[in-house]
Amino acid sequence: MPAPNNEIAGKLAVIAGASGGIGAACAKALYLQGAHLALTYSSNKDGILNLGNELASLHTRQSPRTDPGRISMHKVDVSSASDIETLFADIRTSHGQDGPDILISNAGHGKRIPDIADISLEEFDYTLSVNLRAAFILSKLSIPGMTARGWGRIIFVSSLAARGGGINGCHYAASKAGLHGLMKSLAGKHAKDGITVNDVAPAMIGDTGMIPDEKFVEGTPGDVRNIPVGRLGTPEEVANVVLMFCQTGYLTGQSVLLSGGLK
Repeated sequence: MPAPNNEIAGKLAVIAGASGGIGAACAKALYLQGAHLALTYSSNKDGILNLGNELASLHTRQSPRTDPGRISMHKVDVSSASDIETLFADIRTSHGQDGPDILISNAGHGKRIPDIADISLEEFDYTLSVNLRAAFILSKLSIPGMTARGWGRIIFVSSLAARGGGINGCHYAASKAGLHGLMKSLAGKHAKDGITVNDVAPAMIGDTGMIPDEKFVEGTPGDVRNIPVGRLGTPEEVANVVLMFCQTGYLTGQSVLLSGGLK
């Protein structure tokens, strides 16, 4: 029987969509636990540079690690398969490793278009490309290295929309429901390889590109007046769940709904 191995210090984590919000919070949480980081961004270069400075400050002031940890930053359009393939080639150069030990697929896209008649085919395709197809490609490129090392953690950032429709529209809901199905299939297939696959399904998380503040969701089903705990969630609370997935190798094939009681 294999012994439990939940140590993430020294492991390499790829975080897709790390320039702010949930991705940046995950980067900080993992870095403080001793992980090395490969961080992607699409257009927010200032955000990713600010995150790099904050991580350096965390190491100086708070981190128990004795080394500064390797951090690389990569401009990636996750709707482009060739961009993702280039990312993995760059990871080999920057970190000397064939793919990550930890994959957090967080890059996302969502326009609030409630009526199907108003959703163009181009918008539908692009939403699925960013939210679902990218997670498939990232996983496809990550799993061989994880299998060879006998250890891996894959975490998808899904949404309450995968279960109940949400506020963005059916195109967004479909992309997140697809993530849930991808997670379930990969978890069952690769548990024997030492790889766990889970998703966190947040709802109404503030201080993000999708929901900057409470005012943004006023009058929608996600209005804070409809949330039992009476407030928006925080990116750090999502990162808490992601960290739990990384440090709990007996947990796989699960989706954790993080919604403040909203259904």
